Amino acid sequence: MSRHDIVIRGGLVVDGTGAPARAADVALRGDQIAAVGVDVGAGTREIDARGMLVTPGFVDMHTHYDGQATWDPHFSPSHGHGVTTVVMGNCGVGFAPCRPEHRDWLVGVMEGVEDIPGAALHEGIQWDWESFPEYLDALQRRPHALDFATQVPHSAIRGYVMGPERAEQEDATAEEIAAMATLVAEAVDAGALGFSSSRTPLHKTAQGVLVAGTDATMDELTAIARVLADKQALFEISCDNDRIGDEVQWLDTMARELGTHVLFNLTQTDPNPQGWTEALAVLERAAADGVSLTGQVAGRSIGLCMCWRGTAHPFALHPSWQALATRPWPEQLATLRDPSFKAKLLAETPTRVGAFESFVTQTFAKMFPMRSGFDYEPEASGSLAAIASRTGTTALALAYDAMMEREGEGMIYFPLFNYAAGSLDPLHTLHGHPNTAFGLADGGAHCGAICDAGMPTFMLTHWARDRSRGPRLPLEHIVKRQTRDTAALYGLRDRGVLAAGMRADVNVIDYENLRLGPPRMAWDLPAGGRRLLQDATGYRYTVIGGEVVYVDGEHTGALPGQLIRGPRA
Repeated sequence: MSRHDIVIRGGLVVDGTGAPARAADVALRGDQIAAVGVDVGAGTREIDARGMLVTPGFVDMHTHYDGQATWDPHFSPSHGHGVTTVVMGNCGVGFAPCRPEHRDWLVGVMEGVEDIPGAALHEGIQWDWESFPEYLDALQRRPHALDFATQVPHSAIRGYVMGPERAEQEDATAEEIAAMATLVAEAVDAGALGFSSSRTPLHKTAQGVLVAGTDATMDELTAIARVLADKQALFEISCDNDRIGDEVQWLDTMARELGTHVLFNLTQTDPNPQGWTEALAVLERAAADGVSLTGQVAGRSIGLCMCWRGTAHPFALHPSWQALATRPWPEQLATLRDPSFKAKLLAETPTRVGAFESFVTQTFAKMFPMRSGFDYEPEASGSLAAIASRTGTTALALAYDAMMEREGEGMIYFPLFNYAAGSLDPLHTLHGHPNTAFGLADGGAHCGAICDAGMPTFMLTHWARDRSRGPRLPLEHIVKRQTRDTAALYGLRDRGVLAAGMRADVNVIDYENLRLGPPRMAWDLPAGGRRLLQDATGYRYTVIGGEVVYVDGEHTGALPGQLIRGPRA
């Protein structure tokens, strides 16, 4: 028997199929898995995985690395959470196709919708494309550590055909709809795995305008969906979850009548806490009829990490804070430490901007101080409102003090979605449902407000090991959710399972000691741009394409990542 390149010896293999965990060796040869079992033979390099969990590499199907992919080969921070393949171009936003004179506009779209610093995008993106096929060629020329794929975004397609102003404000003509459909076909032929759009009123540009495509007519969406059906590509959409019952009806009709595979975000919101159950009923009927309709579900509450240096916090709309917010951080911190400034800030009435902004900054029953060992399924008794009631102080004063912890770097957690009833029980139901898929980690996005790129790690720790407030989910199921299932949804059938002939993407995990670190604000994007990061410990080895790329979180120098063009057999 010829020697393998790598043998991962003696680990507990959870292979991605949902089958029971078993002790086995995993042999790799080139960029493929050669064998899984006992007595697989010797390897040129052997990795001792005794006492370790061995899984396929995770396939994260909802990221926003469209600009970052041009300067960061690691797709950080996803690389630190066992992710070996990312799919970007979600929510209708991205950077191709793009006319040179529209580059600033698309940066403003991404900055507003996904809270990625515009200065970082302006400095970091290395523009050398106009068409979508040229964008893929540009990405392919650059070395990367992870495998990656993309979708063609609605806003960019609309802007290319109609110009930015008309794209945001007007209906497309029949001729413009035909031109968009042609561009989508061109993108899919070049390798895009699908097309993405957005209907949520939360997605606005840096100028406060709804992202282009939000109010697109059914004629426009149908023409594009027909192209996707013909080419067996996916239609991904960010819905208005407050109206999910209505949204899922027309998506179901589209999937039924055209045969398009539709993927939509499925989350619980406070204004519509039972909407997700209505959507599940539609999903079940669709599945029974063989209709390709899938709900995309987050791993935990989509939560805001509130802090002084972040996008949102309880004082963000207070006039005195708004005057201070543009000052250098040392000056801000010194002012915040002044008791007279604290008293002034606490006494102010916040500026009224809108119902959503008031909800986020003033709902203290949904604010929880984030301290060491924070549980992402917090009890209501731990909220600022509950603590204030018990202690006879004000929730606003408690918020101030919480954010002043750790030299002004303290954080407050605000579970924005999936926490209307004060627990993650709806997500337990959704993650146990066959017509949903795991996503919405939003790697690369929401840099100043949300820190969810670590959701793959959270899935393993919270749902399969640590949950105390309700039932857990089997480890084998959780691994399958973010390996074979996410890969297959996008037609990537060459990965996500530890079996002979599959792509050699493997994690070796010290599962007993797998931990998420606390969220932290870093200033490491181009132009000194900020972003929230959350590290993990416990990933011993991450193998991508048969090469060991990360050892205990450190890069080995290997860059085997590939641009994925189209489905894989």
